[in-house]
This record gives sequence, structure tokens and C-alpha cells, in this order.
Amino acid sequence: MQTRSGSRYTKPQSEVEGWEGRKESERKRRRGQVTEDFSGKQRRCSSPAVEGGGSQKPDFLDGLPDDIVVCILCKLSSSAACPSHLINILLTCKRLNGLGLHPLVLSKASTKSLAVRAKNWSESAHRFLKQCADAGNLEACYILGMIRFYCLQNRGSGAALMARAAIGSHAAALYSLAVIQFNGSGGSKNDKDLRAGVALCARAAFLGHVDALRELGHCLQDGYGVRRNVAEGRRFLVQANARELAAVLSSTRWPPAEAAAMPIGCCPLLSDFGWSVPAPEPHPANRFLVEWLRARGGGAGEGLRLCSHGECGRPETRRHEFRRCSVCGMVNYCSRACQALDWKLAHKAKCTPMDRWLLDGGAAAAEIAAAGEYGAAAVGGDGGGME
Repeated sequence: MQTRSGSRYTKPQSEVEGWEGRKESERKRRRGQVTEDFSGKQRRCSSPAVEGGGSQKPDFLDGLPDDIVVCILCKLSSSAACPSHLINILLTCKRLNGLGLHPLVLSKASTKSLAVRAKNWSESAHRFLKQCADAGNLEACYILGMIRFYCLQNRGSGAALMARAAIGSHAAALYSLAVIQFNGSGGSKNDKDLRAGVALCARAAFLGHVDALRELGHCLQDGYGVRRNVAEGRRFLVQANARELAAVLSSTRWPPAEAAAMPIGCCPLLSDFGWSVPAPEPHPANRFLVEWLRARGGGAGEGLRLCSHGECGRPETRRHEFRRCSVCGMVNYCSRACQALDWKLAHKAKCTPMDRWLLDGGAAAAEIAAAGEYGAAAVGGDGGGME
């Protein structure tokens, strides 16, 4: 009589060997099976413990599905504080290298993780930024666009990348395109489009860009590319100064000691130059331009000048593209925003009228009034205009 389990009776040797052979073949098949992840790539699953004879500890990363790993890498790339945080992940292993370059991960990369320095610029860095831009990262589009337009002399491709970022409502890209339109950068003086520059500035100002707010305010005050409206322009300037002050107060403990020294009835927010707050941290794109041109002798080319604001880095693309200070004529600016920042930081203590203007004030005043697109009226009584 045979029990249900059959434990009291021994099985034939051939049946036992056949069963064990089938189990061994199934184990080998499971150990070497090929799986396909969500990106369409085939990957062979193997266990280090089995391959190494059981001496190694199992790698728990192999047990995580690719979509979970990609989700983790997206969180990491969006919070990375420097490029090395993301690059070190790519150098860890072959699997993380492949998943770290997934378009979803690259599209979430933070601004600081894309802050390539000029001294580290190489073909691989260019390719990495291009991959991020192709993945839809707006910051990468803007940074690479600025580098190509101003550093690599590739005007068309650089402007196209900045335009792609601007379409995605990237405020800095909108403002940079406005500066290009105001100056006619990359073309002749006749290529200036003031109305397009004002429209781009207005869009960037709507998104809260401080420099765009200040630029739009001056355009309205001077009637530059738009119908003149002094009151509305003044409102934009006050809003720019208020946003600038709020950004500093929210980021650091800045005691407004200058407020006690202000005379009664004086409000810095009503000045076009606002409070004497610390300079904002430059964008990685502007920092790259400064380092790039400094490493090449600090010049943009024969007869070409740089924007005198030390943290801008924009060079002229043709001679006499930028406007100079109407008081001293010694400094040049790509925009009113750069003039305002440089006035507070350095130029206020250095700006003195030229001798020819001191000797012939009436003729100089007439010349100033007729020169330059911005006009030469002193900005709120706090500094010279640009001609």
C-alpha cells in the first residue's frame, strides 16, 4: 500500500535523476535569463553570489526594477548641488551609467548640476549638455545656447537653443533674447528689433525676472521700442527693486544698516538703483562667459569690448555694439540692468564727467540728448545714462 506522499517507498533511480536534472536546468535558466527593461534594452540577470561560488554578498541593486532606479536618479539629479554629484553616479557601474543618461533623468537635472566651468570645458562636457538639451532640459538649452552664441561663435545654433528654452517660459532665456534684439547681436546695427526686445522683456518680467523688470521700466520711461509711459515705467522699477531686496532678505540675514543712514523722506525703492544690497549670484551661463574670456586674455576680439559689469560676461559681436556711460564714457554696458548693478558695485565711485563735457556743458548736453537709443538722462539722479 502506497501513501499519498510516497515517503515509505523509494523511487527508481532513473526517476530521481530525471527530476534533479530538470531542477538544475531550471536554476540555470533562471540565473541566465534575459530581461527587457522599460527602455527597450535587454539585460542579462546574474547573481554575483552564484557566479563567485557564494563568496560574495548579493548585490541588492540588481533586484530593483529599472523604473524605480530611474525614479531615484531623477530625485538625485534635480537636487544635485554640483556636476560631480551626477557624474559620480554615471561612473559607478555600467547599469547606473545607462540609466543615469536616461532622458527622464537628464530632463530633471538641476541648474547647479549643469554648471560646467570654462576650465573643464571639453568635447564630453559639450556632449553632456547637448544630451540634456535634447532631453528637454530648459536650463541646459539656455546654458549651451549662451556658450555657443557668445563663446563658440555659433550664432544660429545658440539662438535656436535659447529660443527653445524661451518657448518653455525660461525667464533668463527670454531676457537674453531681448538683449540680443535690443543690440542686434550677431548681425548689423540694422538688425535691431526694439519691439521684439520689449515683447520678450515683458514676458520675462511677467515671470518675475528682476533684470527684465528693470529693463522694461527704462524702456517705458524713455519710450524705447514702446509708447512712453513714465508712471508705468516707474512702477516696474519699484517692483524690480522690491523683488531684488526680497530675494536678499529671504536668502541671508542682511541687516539693512543703510536704512538708518538714509535722510528722512528718502526711499531707495523709488530710486532706479534701489537698495545697496549684495550682488546676486551670477547664473552659471554668465560665469562661464566670464571665465572663458578671462582665460583668453580678457578680450572678445579686435576692437570688441566686454560688458563692464564684471559678472555679465557678454562680449560685443560687432564694433560699438554696446552703449557707453553718458557721463564718463569709459564703461560700456549691454543693458540697463547691467548698468544698474555695476553702478551700485563699482562705477558709482569712479564715474566722473569728461573734460570736454566740463568745458562745454551746453554743447555736451545737446549732444547727450541727441545721442544713443536710451537717451542720456541721469537715471533717477543716481547715475549716468547710456548713449
